[in-house]
Amino acid sequence: MTPVLWDDYAGAWSRLHGGFDPREANFLVRGWVRIAYAVGSWLGRHRVGPMAVTTAGLLICFLVPASVVLLDRPGILLAAVLVLVAALADGLDGAVAVLTGRTTRLGYVYDSVADRLGELAWLVAFWLAGAPGWLAVTAGAASWLQEYARARATAAGMSEIGVVTVAERPTRVLVAIFGLLAAFAYAPLITAATAVWLALAAVAGLQLLIAIRRALR
Repeated sequence: MTPVLWDDYAGAWSRLHGGFDPREANFLVRGWVRIAYAVGSWLGRHRVGPMAVTTAGLLICFLVPASVVLLDRPGILLAAVLVLVAALADGLDGAVAVLTGRTTRLGYVYDSVADRLGELAWLVAFWLAGAPGWLAVTAGAASWLQEYARARATAAGMSEIGVVTVAERPTRVLVAIFGLLAAFAYAPLITAATAVWLALAAVAGLQLLIAIRRALR
């Protein structure tokens, strides 16, 4: 595999994410993309394909609620670790695709579907850890609605991202990780974490609605 320089990778990543340049992002997003670039380069050199990485990340997501069911309270701590590992895999599949020149429309759709299924598994773990079912369902629906509205607006002519909201994928990852860690320390905090997820999704939905209205009116 021919080595891809960071600037070339960042440019390719930007084109795949609606022109959003990771070099100009905040330290969290920039650091996340940097790590994906470094590890993705290693995976590419060892001939690991992007869809294999996506599938591995999704399977790890399915282990999150399973660990809560099978291991009870210690399983909540393990679930937080699994969310982190799955999130790393999610960031790596796109990196491997760019670095190996294997970006495809099918892979893009598969990755998006895997993301939504993975987040569903995390919220099931929230419910199993003690969050009210209605709250977990509402939080998940709000996040899914945001992504659905963005996809439909993109089909209607809006740039792919439209706006970077307060509840993008990295934020949901952090809420899932720290929510599970908090629940391990004190079980009722899982309800608070689910409420935070929902509140951020609601604000994000409003941000996206404004962006869509500006872009498509």
